[in-house]
Amino acid sequence: MSDTPVQTSATVLTVRQVQDYHAMTLVAPAIAERFRPGQFVALAVGGEHTGRLVRRCFGVYEVKSDYGGTVEVVFADTEPGTAWLAGLRSRDKVDVIGPLGRPFRLPRDPVTCLLVGGGPGGAALFALADTLHRRGCQVHFLLGGRTGKQVFGSRMAHRIGDSAAVTTEDGSMGERGTVGAAMPRVIADTGAEVVYGCGPTDLLRSITRVAGEFGLPSQVCLEEFLQRTGACGIGVCMTCVLPLHGEDGVTRMVRACADGPVLRGDRVRWGDLGTIPFDALGAPRVLGVPEGGRAR
Repeated sequence: MSDTPVQTSATVLTVRQVQDYHAMTLVAPAIAERFRPGQFVALAVGGEHTGRLVRRCFGVYEVKSDYGGTVEVVFADTEPGTAWLAGLRSRDKVDVIGPLGRPFRLPRDPVTCLLVGGGPGGAALFALADTLHRRGCQVHFLLGGRTGKQVFGSRMAHRIGDSAAVTTEDGSMGERGTVGAAMPRVIADTGAEVVYGCGPTDLLRSITRVAGEFGLPSQVCLEEFLQRTGACGIGVCMTCVLPLHGEDGVTRMVRACADGPVLRGDRVRWGDLGTIPFDALGAPRVLGVPEGGRAR
């Protein structure tokens, strides 16, 4: 099996509404056989003659052997590109590139894992959960959203997880509050040894902070950051760069799509997203800006 991504014309099997989101299953055997949890796919939108040139990047919810190999993605209908995808029907064709990016790093020995997700991005945690279980790990879920309809996969999490907790800001599902506020209790209750996260950038920042307070390693998938920056998915457009603190103490600007989307949470300079810190390797120097400032 090659790790090289492929470009293929995938056939739509189904598009279904799941709470506030859409789940699309694509027949794409070459992508399914290469996929590892944490990687993503980039879908062309608008059809053959569209002016929408930028692909839409989504984490993979599930791969199956059905029809030679299927790939399922989950997304919110938030703009014209995703609206076009939501309007597709069975047997339509979509140009897809994948699997792309670096996957989650897996533990060598069985450990207790906490998987934290929010919104449609949390869908990418379920393929990871399956792999962790096959390695003998315990898998605990913590999922959140503003409302119950914005929490993806709560039933699945209760079914396959060793435990599952849900938070909503309006209290319509699970306990009222945020994922970040619930994390300390869930870590203590489960005895988690490693934390994996996927969802909105603010959530990933909270996951990293709380995991650090408990001395736990964290890996986070920046799929939402890719979508928000309008990334091409293949490392060419350079719109998804972010500052990453290396083991050698040097900050470098990396591409979330090519160097991620999975990164060590404690290495990301969350407060400097959207900027080029002046202490980053190769950062421009601007007269009148003090050392340690930021270029925007």
